[in-house]
Formats: sequence, structure tokens, C-alpha cells
Amino acid sequence: MRSILLIGTGRVAFHLGHAIKRAGLDLVGICGRNVQQVDQRAAELGIPSLTLADAPGKADIIVIAVSDDAIADVAMNIPIGDSVVMHTSGASDLDKLLPHPHRAVLWPVISLSPGEPMDFKSVPLVIEANSDLARDRVMELAQVLSEWVMELTHAQRELVHTSAAISLNFPLHLLARAQGLLADHAIDPSILLPSFLAMAQKAATIGASEALTGPARRGDLGTIRHHLDRLTDDPELRAAYARLSSMILRAYGHPDHGYTDV
Repeated sequence: MRSILLIGTGRVAFHLGHAIKRAGLDLVGICGRNVQQVDQRAAELGIPSLTLADAPGKADIIVIAVSDDAIADVAMNIPIGDSVVMHTSGASDLDKLLPHPHRAVLWPVISLSPGEPMDFKSVPLVIEANSDLARDRVMELAQVLSEWVMELTHAQRELVHTSAAISLNFPLHLLARAQGLLADHAIDPSILLPSFLAMAQKAATIGASEALTGPARRGDLGTIRHHLDRLTDDPELRAAYARLSSMILRAYGHPDHGYTDV
């Protein structure tokens, strides 16, 4: 059984660490810059808290689960050994793991939020590697953790990462802004949640294009103008509504006629 060392204490490290333990793999320890957080994660996982100096010889695989900007610095501070060193970023290339000879990527394509540890079995895992040894080990790890493993190049990962930001981050931010709009007018913002959840389920069932509803999908320009009138106090949100409505109108063959200009 491959031994694994986890570096990081954030959301990815939390969920990935629990997934590794749940899969029965040999998680030999966890380390990071914040000693208190490392000790907390180590206690949660029932594993030792270690330092970067402990990495060589301790693990066959070293997983760096930190922010994108910190990957290179962490990798540079891990003494060179025979371990396969991998990061969990969708946007970062393998060169961030230099000077380690065996480098790989293990990227979970999902938004990892606080809460209960996520079951990785249905989470898409994207992998990439620079050597046969690195590929064998990251593929082995990924296939134990998930039933959905895909090998992509860095350019392909960047495209998936961009698409994920559009489809996952933007809707949640718009939901937060829409709920804030209701809260500002003393309306319970949770009124939007059942429809939001139903929309996601319908998109998974019949596809996003078919699931889409609303005035822009129907070509209802009058309603769009009324909505824009309600958003005059929030120019930023009004501009976003107008631009997205214009995109939807044109995508479904409806005339825009400048109704969504702001």
C-alpha cells in the first residue's frame, strides 16, 4: 500500500484527507505552516502532525493541498527524494512542483465547502503527470478515491477550470446578490433556495439548455425591462442582469433590440 503525506490544512486538505482515510489508504501524516491548524487536522484524522523536513522517506506520495500561489514555495521547501509530489490545483501546471523529478496533479472538479467530509466516489478527479512513475501512482490513488478519473493536459485542465468558475462560482455569487436584494427589502432570502436546488437537479436530468427558464429564455422583453427598472439602485447587478439577459435572448433566437442596454 502506497504511503501518503498530506500538506495543507484548508478545505481541500480536509475533504481529501478524510477521503484517503475512508478509502483505507496509508495516510502517514499531515503538515503545514500553521501548527495549530495542523494539530487540529491531525487529531481529526487520527494521524501524526509532521514538518516538511519529515517528508523524504516518509511517503511514496506527497500531496500539496494549498492555495495556487503557495504551491511553488511549498514544493521548493520539500527536500528532494523519491516521492511523487502532486498538487490539487486545476489551474496550476506541473512546473510549480519543480525541482522534484516525479510530479503529478490530482484535481477534484468540485466546489469543496465547509461541512461534513465529502464522499469522493462520485467526484470527477482530473490527473496529469510528467513521468511513468508519477502517472502510475496518481492514477492508482485517483482510482481508489473516485469512480470518475480523467487524464487531461494542462491546457485542457485550464479550460475545465475556467468552465467550472463560470458554471459554479458565478451562479452562487448571483444567488448571494439576489438574496441580499431581498434581505434589503425585508423579504426572507431563503424563498429562492427551493427553486435553486430544483434548477440544479433539472440541469443534471435534462441538460442546462433545456432546464433554463425565465423571461430571456421566453423572449419576454417587457418583463426584462421591468426587472431592470427594479435594479436601478444597484448599477452593478443591473449591468450583470442586462448582459446575461442579452446573451440568453440571442442564444435562443430572440431579438434584443437594445432592450438590455444599460
